[in-house]
Amino acid sequence: MNTDEQHILPPAIVICGPTGIGKTAFAIALAEQFNGEIVGADSMQLYRHMDIGTAKPTPGEQAAVRHHMVDVVDPDGHFDA
Repeated sequence: MNTDEQHILPPAIVICGPTGIGKTAFAIALAEQFNGEIVGADSMQLYRHMDIGTAKPTPGEQAAVRHHMVDVVDPDGHFDA
């Protein structure tokens, strides 16, 4: 095996679009089909305790498929991409 083959990453699927079109449900369905996980990139969903108006995945949705980057920073904490 050469060094290029050692660094092959699995494909990533990016789902983006406006609020309220079903991205979460679609992402969960895809993750279940392909045995994948979800990495959130929403600027507000990563903050703990900010559940109203952020459309965070429900506890049931998060239990169905592993989610990353949801509720990881306190509201007064600093986070920078």
